[in-house]
Amino acid sequence: MSTNGRRNSFAVTALVAAMSVSGMATAAVTDQDILNDQATAEDVVSNGMGLRGQRYSMLDKLNTETVKELRPVWAFSFGGEKQRGQESQPMVKDGVMYVTASYSRVFAIDANTGEELWEYNARLPDGIMPCCDVINRGVALYDDLVIFGTLDAKLVALNKDTGKVVWKKKVASYKEGYSITAAPLVVNGKVITGVSGGEFGIVGKVEAYNAKTGKIVWTRPTVEGHMGYIWKDGKKVENGISGGKPGQTWPGDLWKSGGAATWLGGTYDADTNSLFFGTGNPAPWNSHMRPGDNLFSSSRLAIDPDTGKIKWHFQTTPHDGWDYDGVNELIAFDYKDNGKTVKAAATADRNGYFYVLNRENGGFIRGFPFVDEITWAKGLDENGRPIYADAFRPGNPAASEDGKKGSSVRAVPSFLGGKNWMPMAYSQDTGLFYVPSNEWAMDIWNEPTAYKKGAAYLGAGFTIKPRAEDHIGVLRAMDPKTGKEVWRYQNYAPLWGGAMTTKGNLVFIGTPEGYLKAFNAKTGKELYKFNTGSGIVGSPITWEQNGEQYVSVVSGWGGAVPLWGGEVAKRVKNFNQGGTVWTFKLPK
Repeated sequence: MSTNGRRNSFAVTALVAAMSVSGMATAAVTDQDILNDQATAEDVVSNGMGLRGQRYSMLDKLNTETVKELRPVWAFSFGGEKQRGQESQPMVKDGVMYVTASYSRVFAIDANTGEELWEYNARLPDGIMPCCDVINRGVALYDDLVIFGTLDAKLVALNKDTGKVVWKKKVASYKEGYSITAAPLVVNGKVITGVSGGEFGIVGKVEAYNAKTGKIVWTRPTVEGHMGYIWKDGKKVENGISGGKPGQTWPGDLWKSGGAATWLGGTYDADTNSLFFGTGNPAPWNSHMRPGDNLFSSSRLAIDPDTGKIKWHFQTTPHDGWDYDGVNELIAFDYKDNGKTVKAAATADRNGYFYVLNRENGGFIRGFPFVDEITWAKGLDENGRPIYADAFRPGNPAASEDGKKGSSVRAVPSFLGGKNWMPMAYSQDTGLFYVPSNEWAMDIWNEPTAYKKGAAYLGAGFTIKPRAEDHIGVLRAMDPKTGKEVWRYQNYAPLWGGAMTTKGNLVFIGTPEGYLKAFNAKTGKELYKFNTGSGIVGSPITWEQNGEQYVSVVSGWGGAVPLWGGEVAKRVKNFNQGGTVWTFKLPK
């Protein structure tokens, strides 16, 4: 435990917490609270504002008529010199907000006043290796605990009233390149986590721990060939190979360092009792080194939350050669087709295609582009498998004259994706998905590489370029039944923060230029904007408190774009970093 320069000691912070929380103590968060999150307006106790991740609120006091009067009521600074890459979604329970910040920090804030109740700073070692900035996307709440993952690949559970550590668990070794950046998920008393680190040749996995004690329940590797296990009476029991045997879809021993990181976390569907997790790129990027589909990389997995068994998988980019990953959130939703209810799930992939699947069995229903240009594939076949445009796969270095660099190709989208991590939202009123997306291309080529523990394992080089002079970011309203774009908003800089939609016919999103914006969900008309002073790469929330509707968003520019953005980085080079929670409501 450590504190920054604004605080003298943990003891002082804990004393303030005890004094502040007295008279406004929060109730324990139950499994039922989490399952009902989308249907309750007075709190936000899951990442995604509901386990399905729809990011939809039933509140309508803020609507197309009133949103123009939305005013900031308080702003809380994370302070110190760690103002960088704030991708968190806040949680709110009984008037207390819990939010993470860069460098594995957690804050509890009085949601009425914006005053700090307590702060926790993880002690991070010098050797952490986060691929894509020092971000954290949020906490999980359960019982009297606030649970989050750290950049050195630990799960930490804190007491919700004091911030003191209750349990701590090492999930993986940061020395091998592992980290945790996603918000954990709690289902039926188990905290479920993925891992980051695909650029270091780690082996992706999903794991479940007892939320109250931190004891491991099961582990499910996401590279075909690695064993899965459950724990019974404290003993590890083999629970089957993760869907196959070594060598089936991987050549030689490459499956031992195959990537497929589960770095964005997951969603949960109670109807089918399924966790939905996406998996990242196969390692290395150089696809000529690993012929085959390379399961279960660049895929969506349905996992049994009780055992870790993979129920079904859908691979969006088999034999991925562009770092398109498959981690983007899979969101459960229902729709009518000829009078019958279809239990579907949707995802907007980095590869530029939007997929609608049957969430009961993983069957492909339909897929369509949601970006303006795709070069690497000619389309999707009847099973949703891409039809590759072979001329747009980066060349094999072994076929070049010097063996050091394969032929370069122009690939669209860039590896940062038609949509990256930034979560989309689904409106139960309009039936539309609101997709934060980007229009960019890349020149990419392959290079020789070899695995070394804890070292970058890419085997590729790249340069990212904007596709247009006037915009990169595009917020799109997409109809999942027809594949049609209903409306769009274009933004000069890339969009890198999540969307939220409400029954008030609104869509909220932040921009790197610093604006929190609200749009008419049906027409796309911009209705509101407020500049927070730093780029927004977090996800907004809304809740009801004392009879009023509040909106909060974390502001603080950073993330992957300024680190990996190539020519794109020129558009954002003057954006200021920051670290502030902004909270808004209508005036009384």
